Amino acid sequence: MASTLTHLQAPAARSLASWHEMVAQRDMRALDTIVHPDAVFRSPMAYNPYGPAPAVLMVLRTVMTVFEDFAYHRELVSEDGLNVVLEFSARVGDKQLKGIDLIRFDEQGLIVEFEVMVRPMSGLQALGAEMGARLAQSLPAFKVKA
Repeated sequence: MASTLTHLQAPAARSLASWHEMVAQRDMRALDTIVHPDAVFRSPMAYNPYGPAPAVLMVLRTVMTVFEDFAYHRELVSEDGLNVVLEFSARVGDKQLKGIDLIRFDEQGLIVEFEVMVRPMSGLQALGAEMGARLAQSLPAFKVKA
């Protein structure tokens, strides 16, 4: 995977390195150490975000159990060094998908916003169905009201 971390601020770079390690190990137990208490998650299936941190943690921990053959391919960093775009591919059941994670960090390197976009529609539908089956009872309570 090509990396352009030279422009990411040091605290954000440390958190991103932790994120990559958690993903590689498929072990999200330390996730709460890099997520801000007021963080929000922006789903590809819903317009309004979910928050605060307990929702973000629930979604990210769950999706890592849903994705199969998950891999990151490219990283793009914003000029201010507080935002990163991660291109990924994965499989949900027999559906292949591509996507991007847009992650915004604060000055201390904590994730304050995690947004996901997924294509094609068949992959998004498979992901939505599986995530809905696992989180339908608990996630709606965390939807941020507009």
